[in-house]
Amino acid sequence: MKRGIIIVLDSVGIGAQPDAGLYGDEGSNTLGHIHKELKDLPWFSLANLERLGLGHIDGVDYLNKSHPAIGSFARMMELSKGKDTTTGHWEIAGIVLDKPFPVYPDGFPTEIMQSFEEAIGRKTLGNFPASGTQIIADLGAEHMKTGFPIVYTSADSVFQIAAHEEVIPLETLYDMCQKARRILTGEHAVGRVIARPFLGSPGDFRRTENRRDFSLTPIRKTILNYAAEHGYEVRAVGKIEDIFNRSGITHAVHTGGNMDGVERTLAWLKEDFSGILFVNLVDFDMLYGHRNNVEGYGKALTELDGRLPEIINAMKDDDILFITADHGCDPSTESTDHSREYTPLLVYGKKVKAGINLGTRKGFSDIAATIAEYLDVEADIAGESFLSQVLK
Repeated sequence: MKRGIIIVLDSVGIGAQPDAGLYGDEGSNTLGHIHKELKDLPWFSLANLERLGLGHIDGVDYLNKSHPAIGSFARMMELSKGKDTTTGHWEIAGIVLDKPFPVYPDGFPTEIMQSFEEAIGRKTLGNFPASGTQIIADLGAEHMKTGFPIVYTSADSVFQIAAHEEVIPLETLYDMCQKARRILTGEHAVGRVIARPFLGSPGDFRRTENRRDFSLTPIRKTILNYAAEHGYEVRAVGKIEDIFNRSGITHAVHTGGNMDGVERTLAWLKEDFSGILFVNLVDFDMLYGHRNNVEGYGKALTELDGRLPEIINAMKDDDILFITADHGCDPSTESTDHSREYTPLLVYGKKVKAGINLGTRKGFSDIAATIAEYLDVEADIAGESFLSQVLK
């Protein structure tokens, strides 16, 4: 009963890639800068991640490596053009994109907004890049008065629609997102349309956990599709189902935060099935990276670190665990956007060798290739398997 378990610590980058300057991200180091600011605080701990080998990864020279790693480890280099969630996850699953999704630093063009307003039967507010919390603080009162949804974007390829749940019901907001998704095609095919519901009153607005992502369907098959076609189960926790537009996924569950994601993961780990369990823990990125909250990010990492023994103990004999990330989002910089960074890779299982340094992997898709080989699935995907290097 073989299973590949991928846990994505959303935005936990470990240092700027050589091409970071092309993205305005020179010097970014999400984990490194968090550690620098919090390392002397008594509550901050990455002990279990260090035990798996995090401090032994090339370039991660600031963590404890006094004890041998119980897993194998690597530094992952993104090959795709871009630094967004969709690009990173698709590459983990075996797709390398040769051009980035479109971005809109000046807002969306008139023809897009006119088509969207006609489709939803009302005007909109905003239409410029902004922090999600700031734009609802600035435009939330006007939104409540007019009933016009707030449209905004960021440095990522996203069309985001914010609406108060008591002004525009969730199902109506989701329908608006689906209409936007149908409009945003061709040269304007953004990676994701995102529903950003919120509650509260002027001066005290807060985003809810009812966010939904409406992504493009992957441009070709991923390891998820190939595994499902071979009769394996592909179970998705968190926003994975949205990122892949359900393509190749046999079971899915959405979550209300990192710890809910851990609970859902543990529940499925205890069940008997063969295939892939793909997990996204989004709080690091959504709640702390984008809000430049170093302390909150550190507390979320510490909380997750404390749950790792439960995950390890729930694994079955043939399970292989891959802990990684999809990009960076350095909370210590002025930017509130993602950063072009290397990501960590920790590989663990009863069949996995301890202490193997896999170096710098050229492409996140090496994870997909390794899972394909482990499950004995023929798959036309990018990536180079490292299974023979880590399997006992």
